[in-house]
Formats: sequence, C-alpha cells, structure tokens
Amino acid sequence: MTARAADDWGAQALRLRFPGGVLALDDVSLAVARGQVTAVVGGDGAGKTSLLRCLAGAIRPDSGVVRGPGPLRTGYLSAGSGLYPDLTVTENLQFRASAYGVAAATARTRIADLTERAGLSAARHRLAGQLSGGMRQKLGVIAALLHEPDLLILDEPSTGVDPVSRSGLWSLIASAAAAGAAVVLATTYSDDAQRAAWVLALDSGRELTAGRPEEIVAAMPGSLVCTATPPTGGAATRAWRRGATWRIWYPPHTAGPTGAPVTADLQDAITVAALAREPDSATEAAWIPAQWDALPARPAALERRPPGAEPLATTDGVTCRFGPLTAVRDVSIEVRPREIVGLIGANGAGKTTLIRMLLGLIPASSGRVTLLGEAPSRRTRRRIGYVPQGLGLYSDLTARQNMQFAAAVFGGGVPPSPAAPGQPGIPVGQLPLGLQRRVAFAQALAHEPDLLILDEPTSGVDPLGRARLWQTIAAAVESGAGALVSTHYMEEAGECDRLIIMADGAVVATGTATQIIGAAQTTVVEAPDWAAAFTVLDRAGLPVALSGRTLRLPGVSRAEAERVLADAAAGSRVYAAPATLEERFFELASARAADGATTSQRRVPA
Repeated sequence: MTARAADDWGAQALRLRFPGGVLALDDVSLAVARGQVTAVVGGDGAGKTSLLRCLAGAIRPDSGVVRGPGPLRTGYLSAGSGLYPDLTVTENLQFRASAYGVAAATARTRIADLTERAGLSAARHRLAGQLSGGMRQKLGVIAALLHEPDLLILDEPSTGVDPVSRSGLWSLIASAAAAGAAVVLATTYSDDAQRAAWVLALDSGRELTAGRPEEIVAAMPGSLVCTATPPTGGAATRAWRRGATWRIWYPPHTAGPTGAPVTADLQDAITVAALAREPDSATEAAWIPAQWDALPARPAALERRPPGAEPLATTDGVTCRFGPLTAVRDVSIEVRPREIVGLIGANGAGKTTLIRMLLGLIPASSGRVTLLGEAPSRRTRRRIGYVPQGLGLYSDLTARQNMQFAAAVFGGGVPPSPAAPGQPGIPVGQLPLGLQRRVAFAQALAHEPDLLILDEPTSGVDPLGRARLWQTIAAAVESGAGALVSTHYMEEAGECDRLIIMADGAVVATGTATQIIGAAQTTVVEAPDWAAAFTVLDRAGLPVALSGRTLRLPGVSRAEAERVLADAAAGSRVYAAPATLEERFFELASARAADGATTSQRRVPA
C-alpha cells in the first residue's frame, strides 16, 4: 500500500471500549491527507462513527493519538445532521457562523454563496424540519463548511439521499477538497468509497483493508470467479450473489477455481476482506450465527407455487394529486412473478406515493391499480410481504416476539423452531442493523407472500451483509414471488431484472441497466492538478464529479470541457467514456426538470 504523508491529520492506534464491554475501535489508524477525500466504509456497528467522533474531538479514545487542527478549524456533520428543525435554513447557518466566530459580513457572503451552490436559495426561509432528506443533508454539509475548516468530517452524508441530491453533495465535498481541506467521510456504500482517493474499510471496530481503491482491489488475496448457479459444498460459504450470477472467492492455496474469472472491483475486494475475516470474528461469532441461520431464506410453500403469467401488480395511467400538487403523473407499470423490479428516483419523484397506491393505502385520482388480480384491499394486502425503510419492527420485542406478532396479524400460527429466531430475551433494538434487516425480511416472508415490496431494504448494511440480503430476495423470487424494490443506490440496480426510473412524478425510463445506459457517454478529465481543473469547471457551472483524482462530467461534451479548461489545466487528458447508470439517471432527471411539461413516458427499447 502507498504510504501516507507524515504530517497528515488523523488517528494512530485508537482503542475505544464503551460501557458494557463493547469494543468500538481496536487498534485503528487513519491518516487524512489535505486536499483530498478519504472514505471510511463499513456497515452499521463497524466503528465508523466512533472513529469520526474521535477525530472531531467529540469523544476521547481509551488509548492512541488523534491529530487535528483544533475544534475551531474543524467542520463536523454528525449522522443526525446537527441541525435545529425549528430554525430556518438561514437561521441555522447564522447560528453556526456565530458559534465559530465568523464576522457578520463574511457570514452573509458565505451563506449566500453556499446556499446558491447547494440549490437551497429558494428554501432559505423554510424550517430545516420541513426540508427533504437530501436538502437537510446538503444544509448540514454547508453548515460544516461555513467557517472554511481545514478538516471536514462528514458522517454518512449520502445515506438515504437520492442520486440527484448525492451529486450535489459530492460537488460540495469535492469543492472543499479542491480548496485544500482534508475531507474524511463515512459511508456504507462502495460506490461512494470509489470516489475517494483513500479508503479505510472497517468491520467490528477493526481494519479490514486500507489504501487507494485500485490498491485495495490489486491486493485482494486469492481469486474470484462467477457461475450462473449457486455453488455447493465448501464453496457456498465463500460465495455471494451479485446480479444474476454468483461470485465465488477462492483463498490462496485452495483447490479450484471452478467458474469464469472475474475482474474484481472495490465492492468485491471489500466483500472478500470480510469473508477472510469471518472465522476470526469473535465479537459476533458467539451469538449472531445461531439467530442468523434460524431465519428462513426460502419459504417451502413458495417453491411449490407455479410461476404464473399474470402480473402481480399493475398501474394503468395512474395519477395522484394532493390539492394543487401532482405527485404521480400518468404512470403505468407492472410487476410479474419471478422478477425483481427496481424503482429508482430522486426524493419527491413519486416513488412512495406510487407504492402507497399499489398497497391501497391512498386512492388514485385517476387511472387503475390492480393488486394480485383485483383492486387493492385488506385481503390482497395479506398476500404482500412489506419491508419499510424503518423496518417495521418493535425494538423492545425479541426477534421471535416480532414474528409472533406478525403471524397473528396475518392470521397464521407461530412458525415452529428453527423457523423462528433463537436467542430469546435479546430485543431487536440491540441487534446489529444487518441482523435487524434479516429479521424484517424473515417477518415479511413468513406468511409466504406472492409479492414483496421493499423500501431501501439494505440501507446501512455492509457489502457482505447486503449481498446476503439480496440472496434472500432472489431466493423468494426464484421460488415464484415477485419483488418491487425501491433504492437510491445504483450499485444495487444490477440486482434487479428490470428498472423503472421516475422523475417529477413520471416514468422517464424503463428497462435493464444496460438498456437504460445505452450508448450514453461521459466526458472524463485527467489533470495533473485535479483541484485546479475542478475549480475551473465548477465555476463555469458544469456538472463535475470527483472520482479519486479523476473528474467526470455527465451530459457535457468533450469539446465543451476542453473549451472551458483551455490553458487552465495544461497537460490534461480529456476523453469520452461509457456513462454509469448514476450518470445516465442524472441526465434523465435533469432533462425531465428542463421540460417538466412533458408527461409522456420514455421507454427504452429492449
């Protein structure tokens, strides 16, 4: 791995134990370089927040050294955004400026500039508590940036944020690094980590791997192959589903491999690092597997259900209005047995309203909704397995008690052991998030539903845990059910058989990820001084995204990028590359915003 500069800020050999004996950090070190973005990646309970709070000076570690510029030169965004919901956008920023001693005139200029950059100018008199999730996160970031800190610490700034808002967030983050700040952020998603120049992956308070993204991939031990069918025997313990195929990891000096070789990416490398650690995970091995293995992954009754040809859920030209607001506009979709349909859109695109109409919780203003062959009703909802973003579990009940309650609601009996989770007496609220989500999945599957409706089902889960949850979804679908999955993260789109992209209440594209991307291209800039190139492009108002030290400009032609850069970035290489799904989504959403009067659906040909 590449060594970090000796004068960087960061932490060395941190150990932190919480009351009750929970080891939050175990000999964790991280150097945070100035002028670049560093990512700390891991699932809930990995130690990310503990590490960032130590860096911010919010908690003191039991041992180890923390080096930073001091509290007045540090900007910190907590996982809860740190905003006052009963203050307006401007009042929150004015309070933050006063707390850091920013002069009134300087504060006025900075507030005007940052709210403009964040797209919050029109909302500056709105209460923070009335903002969407993406707007709140952007407000939290600019509040942390207001006093121009030397060290910017962001705890999961993009969790639960849609792709359009995430693009705006990353523009703000990149601009801070371009101005010379050291930026460190926590995330659960490897596509966020891929944008950083340096990555630290944590699990159970310990380092899994660290380095530049390309170094982590290159250092992955053993070999990786893919197969079309799930492996058996010992290979099954080292395998996970990704998209329509199975990845199998073969450690060094093991027999095999059997399958097609795979060119690993960062998500693969972090997953392999977690698999390599699994036998040594003393923190969880004592009690989690007994519960994890007890949860059903493939209900037997589903295996006996014929696939069927009729759609499980349809909307035919549905529109939903709330007074003068049109939340959904003339939308027609369908979900069939044995398919996973991904529902993707920015906050406010109409996804939740569409799901609530499908469930019969709100009526359509016009159009027709069909659920399992008839109008939605309490009877049809009994055949639905629903996992809301908040999981829908009672935190003070055990996993078994939650399942008993769900069984009573759906009119069934209590699943016999081992179908019900073990370890009685442990409330769900005290379980790791990955296991909580598995309990929620088990509860949703226990009554053998025909249709799964899942809202952000893997939010906050580490890559390996996320892969296993997707295996559960795929197993139910292969057995005859259908699934409608709402997600903000494009790396999960590959798990879906078909995607529906919404913007401004309308469907703007449908098809597979490959079909939706089509021949779309993105302009890429490789500059000797990425910060100088970023600043020039950003000031010109172009949508520029940071990926390590490379810049990507979706929807911008190569000629336009070269014209703007001119002599400002001598020695730069500017070229076209295939667009990512997130970049294509950004283009579709931007186009919809530009011609919002257009209500026709754009379908991508198969």
